[in-house]
Amino acid sequence: MWNDAVSKSISVRSSKTHGGSGSATSPWLPDRRNWLQHCGMGAGMLALGGMLARPSRGGSVPINPLAAKDSHFASPVRAVIWLFINGGPSPVDTWDYKPALEKWDGKSIKEFDSTFEDTTGFFKNSVGDLMRSPFAFRQHGESGKWVSDLFPNLARHVDKMAFIHSLHSESNNHSPALFMMNSGFPRMGFPCVGSWATYGLGCESDELPGFVVMSDPLGRGLPKGHAANWGAGFLPSVYQGTWLKPDGVPIDNLSRLPDVSAQRQLDELGLLRALNEQHLSSHAGESELAARIESFELAYRMQSSAPETLDLLQEPAYIRSAYGLEDQRCAHFGAQCLMARRMVERGVRFIQIYSGGTENQQSWDGHADIVGNHTQFAGETDQPIAALLSDLEQRGLLESTLVIWGGEFGRLPIAQKGDKPGRDHNPHAITYWLAGGQIRGGVSYGASDEIGFRATENRVHVNDLHATILHLMGLDHEQLTYVYNGRHFRLTDVAGQVIHQVIRA
Repeated sequence: MWNDAVSKSISVRSSKTHGGSGSATSPWLPDRRNWLQHCGMGAGMLALGGMLARPSRGGSVPINPLAAKDSHFASPVRAVIWLFINGGPSPVDTWDYKPALEKWDGKSIKEFDSTFEDTTGFFKNSVGDLMRSPFAFRQHGESGKWVSDLFPNLARHVDKMAFIHSLHSESNNHSPALFMMNSGFPRMGFPCVGSWATYGLGCESDELPGFVVMSDPLGRGLPKGHAANWGAGFLPSVYQGTWLKPDGVPIDNLSRLPDVSAQRQLDELGLLRALNEQHLSSHAGESELAARIESFELAYRMQSSAPETLDLLQEPAYIRSAYGLEDQRCAHFGAQCLMARRMVERGVRFIQIYSGGTENQQSWDGHADIVGNHTQFAGETDQPIAALLSDLEQRGLLESTLVIWGGEFGRLPIAQKGDKPGRDHNPHAITYWLAGGQIRGGVSYGASDEIGFRATENRVHVNDLHATILHLMGLDHEQLTYVYNGRHFRLTDVAGQVIHQVIRA
């Protein structure tokens, strides 16, 4: 049927072009007879083409660049949800308990580290004294993990989490730090982790994108660097993140135009595909062209699947309540976490959710009033993330889903001067936690010094974190490469070691 519609469209176009019968030919468009010849005489060959578009488990290159691909080695992890804590959460006020800060409170950091002037945060003229955490910490779980009172709900899940307390990065400025955490380079133009993962593994869904990004829906803006944070860089553009608009319809053009019938749209797409594939046959190996063809067809398939996926009213009331959708404070983030779970169920490979927007107090960037800032954003995210972990576990999805929590850098243990003191940027000591997948729950790896200023024990670079994420997805970070400008690039550049200590044997 598809073939008949296409050949009919071609015949009509050929007749109109030459003012004669359908047997006339165009220098760029074949006549009906040649078209049927090239298609292998009809719908049977088209059906075969559809099967060939699926990946060959024997290792041949799939026609569809988003088709599911074999991993380098077996792994239960099929999806990633990265909860990006935008702006830079303070480790010493969240997950990295530092009782020694009580002793050092009010003293100059130069007494602790005389080199501080060369490694300070972003606002060097606002440096105050060392400041203890204004939040109480308590032990939780069988592991006895110390957790700030900011997270009463997540504290119940610490035995599922592996904490990395010795992560460090290379920039104290938001945009390059965001690029570094997302792509492994402190400058734009390189593929992010989600793009590399989708390039390496494809997508298990034929009707949804492989990589989805959600940002702050409260009018507080995008993370600094905007879409470059989820860009595909030099990889084919089909691997870039699909950003869901926070206001109105999440994805543009999900509905047909009122004057376009379903059959007409199908006919137009059939003709477009035929022309694109004819062009592709004479430009073999052009991945961008293959990606563009797939993007047209994915957009069509999404018209039926995406609205259903994003419709949270299909969830029972008790689930919506568990995610906090009835609480005005956290309803927006709860809805995004619930959408992430629904996407994982439907085969989306990589999901990133940004907590917080662009500027200072509009995100976790607590330069002023660390108490008010972190209390607000922890309150927006604590219940939804805890519900996400519980929901994934109850549905048997936690073992196949890697959940990541962390931002672009940490914050200094000193006070940033002001009526309500905050904390400045600190790329030298960052805390992340991982849960699900093959993660060893209830463990902490690495450590910062006694005041949380520098990572000192088992230091972890961003390249190591990326190598670990790919490893958990069944990908060898040294083998996942892409040739660009004559060089084999990879996410981890020329470095990176898998942190096996946080992975179950």
